[in-house]
Parts: sequence; structure tokens; C-alpha cells
Amino acid sequence: MAMTAPGQTTGVSVFVDPMIDELGVSRTQISTSYLIGTLLGAGAMPFVGKAIDRYGPRTVIAAVGAVFGAVLIGLSYVTGIVGLTAGFVGIRMAGQGALSLVATTAVAYWFDRRRGLALGITSAVGTAGISLAPMLVERLVAGIGWRQAWAIEGVAVWLIVVPLALFGIRNRPADVGQHVDGEAPADAGAAPAELTGLPLRHALRTGVFWAVASCLAASSMLTTGLNFHQIALLGERGLTPVQAAANFLPQTAAALLATLAAGALLDRASPKVVLVGAMAILACAVLGARLVEPGWTAVAYGLLLGSSNGLLRAVESAAFPYYFGTAHLGAIRGCAHTITIAASAFGPLAIALGHEVTGRYGAALLALAVLPAAAALTVIVAREPVAAD
Repeated sequence: MAMTAPGQTTGVSVFVDPMIDELGVSRTQISTSYLIGTLLGAGAMPFVGKAIDRYGPRTVIAAVGAVFGAVLIGLSYVTGIVGLTAGFVGIRMAGQGALSLVATTAVAYWFDRRRGLALGITSAVGTAGISLAPMLVERLVAGIGWRQAWAIEGVAVWLIVVPLALFGIRNRPADVGQHVDGEAPADAGAAPAELTGLPLRHALRTGVFWAVASCLAASSMLTTGLNFHQIALLGERGLTPVQAAANFLPQTAAALLATLAAGALLDRASPKVVLVGAMAILACAVLGARLVEPGWTAVAYGLLLGSSNGLLRAVESAAFPYYFGTAHLGAIRGCAHTITIAASAFGPLAIALGHEVTGRYGAALLALAVLPAAAALTVIVAREPVAAD
């Protein structure tokens, strides 16, 4: 999860200005390139999900890690907007999408009774790595240049992700004579339980799938947009660039705590409770961005945005196995990931267009706050199916 950072918006943002300067492209061109790369990368997620179901997480993580590292190294050689767009397709598909999808799916196979807590810990540690990586990468870019920084990230993915997949991961407990939750069945001679759950086509017919997907889409779109424009948006409210960049720190701390809290809560309550809470907090964060000033209000904004993001990371990983089982979990989460990643492509553009039309960010944020409110409503009205056996 932490090694998805080079494909996440926070990781890419460090490279934007240096690449604009050297490649001679405009900010609009690079933003459009990023949008295209994100949308095309999202289209691969259903296939990645099906591959997880067929071949298991271990093989898929190794393959994704190999591709991800190669694309990052390839980005160090780009000379124009076409190559840059191709690179964005690769890192958004392999990094933000496939690697995070397969990592959390692997954990879901090993836990049932404490799945929420296990996924909460996984997501919390991953979030910390993703949030802190930009500070290290920024130093690399400043010290040795953006091309070398891309290459170093690619080699790091090869050296960390691929060996972990080959030597540190097993697909399911039965592969090594263990049991889900580490608890043997009452009948010691019983065969390992078969995976159960609804197939993708049935999950797509349920209201709760689309309710969860709506929350993920709203969070992905707004969080990506706010982070992408964070320096300018908070600068409009009087924060210096250093103060605006430092706002990632309260976001990270809040995301860690919220993810762990949500993981524990999901072992005891319906995912719908966490989803509605996350959307309410996200709406407050979007509206609160219009009122931020240097000082405690900026910290409060960071805490709200980080909390909503942390809650959604935990509940996304746990909600689908809770409702639909694990037999077809990869395909179901792959489809949801397509929606999530595609939504993230439009966040920066929506906020930028709102600013272009009105001259300020406040009006756009007021309109966009409707999205999490609408998503929360879909969760409330969606009928909750019986938890999968």
C-alpha cells in the first residue's frame, strides 16, 4: 500500500512544476494528460480484479510491481506530452489502482471476524507511507532532478514490491495449512472451507454496491481535487506555500487515527454507519475550505479532510466482503476501483474550472459539497442485504 505512493496524486504533484518547466508544456496540458491517464488506467481494474480471483494476490502483486517499476523508469525518459500521458496511464493503472486493490484484497482473504481491524491497520500504514513520501521525493527532485527521481522510485518498487510478493505473501491461509482468523474449525478433520459470495453480476444489481461506489467516487473526486490545488486554494485563504504544504501533516495524522477507528468499528457495526459518517465529515471539509485562515482553522480543515479519507479507505476494503463474500471479491472490488479512479480524474478539473469561471475557489466548493451529501443519502436509502456467508 505504501509503495503505491508514486502513482498517487500526492506523489505526482511533486513532479508537476519541474516537468512543466523542462518539457515546455502548459499547466492545462499536463492536467489534461493526467486526466486521460487516470481514466484509461481505471479501465483496467475489472481485469485486475478477475486476475486476482483466478491467479491469487501473490502472482498479481509480483506482476503489477514489475510493470509499475518499469513505467516509473520509463517516465525518466519522456520528452513530450504523448510520452507523459502514456506514463500517467501506467502509474495510475499499476500504482494507484492495481497495487492498492490487490494489497487490500490479499488481507481480506485472511480475516473474517477481525477483517475490519486488519484492513484498518493495513490502510493506516499505507496511508502514512503515501502521505509522507512526497517530502522525501521533493528532496530527491530538488537534489538530483525529476528524471532521476522517477528512476529511483521505479528501482525502489522493483526491490521492495516484487520480493515481498514472491517471498512474503501467500494467497490464502489454506495454502500454508492455516485457517481464516487463525482459528481451526471445530471439526479438526474438516476440509478447508470453500470461498463463498455473490458474483459480480449479482452485486451490480444491488443498491448497496452503488451506494458504496457513490461514496468512494465522491471522496476520490473531492480529495484528489483539493489535494491537487492545495497550495493555490489555501494560498487564496492567506496561507503561505510552506503553510499550505504543511497541511498534509494533520491530514496524515487524522487519516491514520480514523482508519484504525473505522477498522475496529467495522467489526461491530454495519459499514453504512461509517459511510454516512465519512460523507458528513467530507462535506464539512469541503465547506470548511472556504473559511480557512492561517492558524487553527487550517489545522481543523486538514483534520476533517484526513478523517474522511481515512474512514473511506477502511470501509471500502471491508464493505464489499461484508456484503458480497470473498469468492468473487477481486472482480467486485475491481469494478468499484474503476469508478473510484475515474472519479478522481475529474476532481482537479472541476475545481479548476470553478475557479476559472468565478475567479475564486469558494463558489466551486459550495457547489461540490452537494456530492457527499447526495452520496450519504444513497447509503441511507439503500437496502442492506444479508451479510454473505
